[in-house]
Amino acid sequence: MKHIVFAALFLLVGSCAANAQSTIKIIVQNSKTKEPLSAATAKLMPFNKTAIADSLGVIVFEKVPNGAYTLSISYVGCIDQTINITTPLISDTALHVLMEEIEEEEEEDVIVTATRISRTIANTPTRTEVISGEELTEKGNMKPGDIRMLLNESTGIQTQQTSATSYNAGIRIQGLDGRYTQLLRDGYPMYGGFASSLSLLQIAPLDLKQVEVIKGAASTLFGGGAIAGLVNLVSKTPTDNRELNFLSNATTAGGIDLSGFYSEKYGKVGLTVFTSRNSNRAFDPAAIGLTAIPKFERYTINPRLFIYANKTTADVGVTYISENRTGGSMNYINNNGTGFYEKNDTKRFTTQFGIKHRLTEISNIQFKNSFSRFNRALLIPNYFFDALQQSSFSELTWNKNGSNSDWVIGTNLVTEKLTEVPNGIDRKRDYNLNTFGVFIQNAWSVHENITIETGLRGDYVNEFGFELLPRISTMFKISQKLTTRIGGGYGYKPPTIFTEDAERRQFSSILPIDMINARNERSKGLNWDINYKTKIGELGFSFNQLFFYTQLARPLVLNNTAGFNLAFENANGSIDTKGMETNIRLTYADFKLFIGYTYTNANTHFDNTKQWLPLTARHRLNNVLMYEIEDKLKLGLEAYYFSKQRLSDGSFGKSYWITGFMAEKLWEKWSVFINFENFTDTRQSKFDKVFTGSIQDPIFRDIYAPVDGFVINGGIKIRL
Repeated sequence: MKHIVFAALFLLVGSCAANAQSTIKIIVQNSKTKEPLSAATAKLMPFNKTAIADSLGVIVFEKVPNGAYTLSISYVGCIDQTINITTPLISDTALHVLMEEIEEEEEEDVIVTATRISRTIANTPTRTEVISGEELTEKGNMKPGDIRMLLNESTGIQTQQTSATSYNAGIRIQGLDGRYTQLLRDGYPMYGGFASSLSLLQIAPLDLKQVEVIKGAASTLFGGGAIAGLVNLVSKTPTDNRELNFLSNATTAGGIDLSGFYSEKYGKVGLTVFTSRNSNRAFDPAAIGLTAIPKFERYTINPRLFIYANKTTADVGVTYISENRTGGSMNYINNNGTGFYEKNDTKRFTTQFGIKHRLTEISNIQFKNSFSRFNRALLIPNYFFDALQQSSFSELTWNKNGSNSDWVIGTNLVTEKLTEVPNGIDRKRDYNLNTFGVFIQNAWSVHENITIETGLRGDYVNEFGFELLPRISTMFKISQKLTTRIGGGYGYKPPTIFTEDAERRQFSSILPIDMINARNERSKGLNWDINYKTKIGELGFSFNQLFFYTQLARPLVLNNTAGFNLAFENANGSIDTKGMETNIRLTYADFKLFIGYTYTNANTHFDNTKQWLPLTARHRLNNVLMYEIEDKLKLGLEAYYFSKQRLSDGSFGKSYWITGFMAEKLWEKWSVFINFENFTDTRQSKFDKVFTGSIQDPIFRDIYAPVDGFVINGGIKIRL
């Protein structure tokens, strides 16, 4: 009996030893900055198990049988590392892996989030353009107070000024009206509706990490509104190294920009704070008596708190923006005299909350919520439009990042309510829209050279019904130098009075949307791009060619009705836009040359009649030459060409060039910069009229060229 007991104990101990398991914890950081490398990938061999680093750079392999293994760790832009380990580990502390950056600059080594599945551009089937790093800094020097220029200087994107006197503007992608582009902040849609024409002017770029742009129908990703595409503004987040930046800028047009950004991580807590004050005096370079740049004063504050736990991360933030903007007669603004004026007083309060919990090594669950309260009072002589827009976004998603396939499954609720103050002239334009959506997305690496991304969304809008939105994109890596992507999808936009046409009329005499007869605008689109990159000796060369097509069915158009009113109605027909974008990038020593060409053929097809879509340049050229000595000096020369555009009255505008020169001298903790924007002083008032009639009662023409002319800005940036 004794021998049997000892034998049983021996077998039990042996079995436990054979099945002993360990946990391997790795922290992946940048070797220079010690910044956690979120989304770094580790592969455990010979099991071929893959895990992705969380926001703290932590990778965990659980229940690993004791033994000898090889860890392969990779991160875009860094040299791959291979580590041999034996479990159980001698210490319970995590393994710190420091990744060294690749010295050669790789334009595509950027993680994008606008596709919902966080991958590098090089591994994302959906064509995504990213403005980040030095490019973002350089464009920020040219216009530190807002992001209008940052977007306008990209191929295929045009910021369309909607007010001759107040500088209001919207984003046009591939020729389509600004209401068809969805603007996001960290994946939260917060800038639509009544706020859309002022959003570009109220976002300063100092706290931005990168800007992501997807062109073409993309409503499958984030819901209604992304018919022409979407723009996702990605904010900076805390790292182990403190970041404290200040920017001061002044312009010859009377503008002053003061911004500050602070970011730091304190163990399991992080904090970012962004503040800015932006102002301008009334500016009339053409001496026509009307402002090209209005008088305005704006204040912004945006604190965000980040919490990091073992398996859970969370962040919460608030943003408050207050602005008073007055454009119009210089005599009215400066002397309290008579004349036309346009006042915009806005207050925006936004909350943002997100929490993410890691379920397993490769899956997590995430909840997001944002709430926005936007009040805008627009006043012109004898008329005002004062309304409160309250909107919210709530989303719950499950994410899985496998070795060959990534999944996102989720549901969201978007609400938007507008309450108008009666003006005694127009019928109230109040509305209350609720959109409930469910979606699923997958990125599947079918082969090491073929990746397919698919998505399907179903949205129900309480007033306008159900929309089913499929999309698909495929990437083929033909060689290390040549890649091609092809994809398409559907989009939609619920009817709204907040369009460029309505903005130009200050919403006067515009009737509310007919909820019974109006229907969603619907689109379908297709993109195909080809990317080639090589190096010939010291000369770096990259080429990108995009072909695009979008068709928009039953678009809303503004029609005359009885009683001198105007109403938005679904057109009998469609709009289509097709064309191509060509981008060439050359690098040699300290020089970089960017050449871009956009061809946009956009037309309306209403009542069997084809017409050129107004305010869309068929041909556009982007040329930028940069000279840079790293961390010491930056010089930039740029020239942009716009061909003639058809105007809404049937006439045609003039073609024109815009030129600019920028210089920045850098030291360790600070730098000075100067920018000569539009130094050839191209202005619409020099070759065409901005308005007809009198200063008291002007009739404004379409704004298709700059109105502010040659402006010099310069300032100082401090990094502590």
